[in-house]
Amino acid sequence: MDKLKQLETFVAVASRGSLTAAARQENVAPAIIGRRIDALEARLGVKLMVRTTRRITLTHEGSAFLEDCQRLLTDLSNAEASVSAGGVKASGHVRITAPAGFGRRHVAPLVPRFRELHPEVTLSLNLSDRVVDVAGEGYDCAVRVGDLPDSSLVSVRLADNRRLCVAAPAYLQRHGRPATPADLVRFDCLTLSSDASQTRGWAFSMPASSGSGREIVHLRPGGPLDCSDGQVLHEWCLSGQGIAWRSTWEVEADIRAGRLVSVLDDFAAPPNGIYALFPQRRHLALRVRLWIDFLKHEYGRAEYWAGR
Repeated sequence: MDKLKQLETFVAVASRGSLTAAARQENVAPAIIGRRIDALEARLGVKLMVRTTRRITLTHEGSAFLEDCQRLLTDLSNAEASVSAGGVKASGHVRITAPAGFGRRHVAPLVPRFRELHPEVTLSLNLSDRVVDVAGEGYDCAVRVGDLPDSSLVSVRLADNRRLCVAAPAYLQRHGRPATPADLVRFDCLTLSSDASQTRGWAFSMPASSGSGREIVHLRPGGPLDCSDGQVLHEWCLSGQGIAWRSTWEVEADIRAGRLVSVLDDFAAPPNGIYALFPQRRHLALRVRLWIDFLKHEYGRAEYWAGR
């Protein structure tokens, strides 16, 4: 029990950004919260957070441990809910938000299927590339693709997301293939415009400048066409206008069918993730938990992605 309380306290402090806020939630003195964190760090033999009078910053180990703790506590809560819910049917309303492109292809088609399983649940789906304030705007769950910023939201990883450089076979026949990411300067690259979300450019795994291992390098290739809409870039790529850097959830079916070909595979960056995010809550509503479990099950099936 002491170990569990330490984990819960660590997540509360990391989520709220201070010992005082976490203490206020439990109606205990901040010193008690501090002692729990000290005991946890002593037990693990590692520093999880750097505490000053003004702010708390997670260490590298603390950031990694936080995600594991959130997942563990969520799984525990779900396990308890499964027992306590018994034969109770899920009901009520679920508000969901997701990125526009991914949501159209991989969230919207699943909503009717979820309702077939849980007909007493109603759902609202918001599709927007704006970063929605999940808690502030009253959403129960957000689906996010890519690296997650620091947040008080709880995250559940649903699937891996890889990014690949792709082009139509006809374009590669005309222009050849790039051998390294540096060669992209000689090709027509289809990029998101500056007002879109791909602010750091295209990510590649390259030999480290230190001479050992590899490191992630971000490049900003240019070309004659750019657009703020990823679906348009996808369509331009299919029509042979150039090379695009797209997610596998978008282009995997095209690669399998031969409509697109991946290039620079040896330099592909490690995958990031597809996540479900929801506000920190003591008791997650059964209908929300079932929705997240449904997404995790669907995205976890290899045949799901093979059909798209």
